[in-house]
Amino acid sequence: MQQKLSFKLLPAEAASDVTIKQYIASATSQKITNITGYKIQKKSIDARGKTVYVNLTLQAFINEPFHQHTPTHFQFKDVHNASKKVIIIGAGPAGIFAALQLLEKGIQPIILERGKNVRARRRDLAALNKEGIVNPESNYCFGEGGAGTYSDGKLYTRSNKRGNIDRILQLFVHFGAPENIVYDAHPHIGTNKLPQIITAMHAHIIAYGGQVLFEQKVTDFTVENNQIKNVVTQQGHSFSGDAYILATGHSARDIFTLLHHKNILIEAKPFALGVRIEHPQQLIDSIQYHCNIERDIHLPPASYSLVQQVNERGVFSFCMCPGGIIAPAATDPSELVVNGWSPSKRNNAFANSGMVVQTEKKDTYAIMKKLGIAENDPLLFMKFQQLIEQKAFTAGGGNFVAPAQRMQDFINKKTSSTLPANSYLPGLKSADLTTVLPPFIYESLMGGFKAFGKKLIGYLTNEAVVVAVESRTSSPVRIPRDADTLQHPQINNLYPCGEGAGYAGGIVSAAMDGERLALIITEQLQPT
Repeated sequence: MQQKLSFKLLPAEAASDVTIKQYIASATSQKITNITGYKIQKKSIDARGKTVYVNLTLQAFINEPFHQHTPTHFQFKDVHNASKKVIIIGAGPAGIFAALQLLEKGIQPIILERGKNVRARRRDLAALNKEGIVNPESNYCFGEGGAGTYSDGKLYTRSNKRGNIDRILQLFVHFGAPENIVYDAHPHIGTNKLPQIITAMHAHIIAYGGQVLFEQKVTDFTVENNQIKNVVTQQGHSFSGDAYILATGHSARDIFTLLHHKNILIEAKPFALGVRIEHPQQLIDSIQYHCNIERDIHLPPASYSLVQQVNERGVFSFCMCPGGIIAPAATDPSELVVNGWSPSKRNNAFANSGMVVQTEKKDTYAIMKKLGIAENDPLLFMKFQQLIEQKAFTAGGGNFVAPAQRMQDFINKKTSSTLPANSYLPGLKSADLTTVLPPFIYESLMGGFKAFGKKLIGYLTNEAVVVAVESRTSSPVRIPRDADTLQHPQINNLYPCGEGAGYAGGIVSAAMDGERLALIITEQLQPT
């Protein structure tokens, strides 16, 4: 028989196969020899008390054969000679998962990606980190796999109403991800492993008759009778299909500008702006796990999630990376933006997290109107984002050196005399961040840091460094779509998709949005 059980275990107990079987035997009044195996269904860490526990929910196998893994089967179809094809602009998670779903439905996907494949993209990231050279088309934001491929690979989302999270995770496992992502409370693949999985997806799409074309930046499109007739790339190639999925990511400013110039409806969208803060990982471990020395070897590097209302504004942590690295995520040689990532083992010496404040139109417009930007400009927040990133670049002095302050100095508005050891490869420069961040952002962060220091004793410290600027948290533009058909209201074969269109906030939610659009398109192209 099989039985679902839940246990609250010490970390060492949760790491021991024998101990878990002993708990199962005791809970079911069975001999331990009758326990043939178990499958973990959910796993989370409870560090709220002085003693840290691991919560496990599992399916126990008793007196019957144990099957370690029953793979999920996906029915992909050969689409080499398919009668219908869909042009997908962007090879991030939204575009890739839309393509995989179309393969299951017998429709040919053709992905046009402005950047390079993951292997070639890695060389451009090395040049950015070591030499301060940014390729505007191949960087942390652009290229195969999208922004998430080389910026951590976290798979946690709260968007369970947007699609089937388990299906997305099972697809990742199907293409090589570890099975623990299916049951971990905060699943994570890691920047060192995710590229190989993306490559496997790419190869699969090609094998079944789809196309994945790199360095094909879409620069124009033709509209006739409220439909896109074709899209044109920078190389002068033209592509046409039965439908077009626009999945270009939150940093494709040229696409937002192109739509606006063609009088295609887009909307200004507020985004969160702030900094990335980095502590020694051992300090975060000691705070979260209540330990004065090294954490328990059976526990992962500690993380945190913080939120606080300051002057009626939300201040919150974003994309927390235990054992991680801060990286330059710029897409333009005159702008500076930082992000964070972790390898699969999360074994670096530092813990970093975005710490951001939600922007509002009244504050943004008060700044931008001085530069002649209209209040109703749909690119208002995008231009504001650019302005702050340019200020950060100037404050750092060039070559993607980032302006920074120690944390206590930040709340005291004091330029730091020295900066602590850190993970940011291009280097940090001590600077007054009031010259980079608008007052409403700076003051909110100050209040947030003080509050977080009371919630996590030891968090507010000059051992931590505040690095500017974290500004690519979400798209500064929303591309509207009909609630039922998911088409753009003006163009009935254009489907805005994922983070760049304003409908997702991470790898999994973007993947689910891509699948959702693929299913809607299938219904419209192949009605039953």
